[in-house]
Amino acid sequence: MKTLGYIGYWLVVVGAINWGLVGLGYFFGGNWNLVNLILGSWPVVENIVYILVAVSAVLMLTSCRCGRHTCQMKEEGQM
Repeated sequence: MKTLGYIGYWLVVVGAINWGLVGLGYFFGGNWNLVNLILGSWPVVENIVYILVAVSAVLMLTSCRCGRHTCQMKEEGQM
């Protein structure tokens, strides 16, 4: 389960960076959507990535409503 958490975390980070670049691209007149630029020739895979990022974000929001340190202690059974 810990590995799944790390994968979800990195998917959320990638999604956040991607959306930031999409916003910057709008103001600077470019298409900076990295997921689209990398996977644009495979639209099904591109949409799967978007779904995985969204699911990861929802799971991250619902599974941890406390500080990161406290959640790690609960996972390790120290609390």
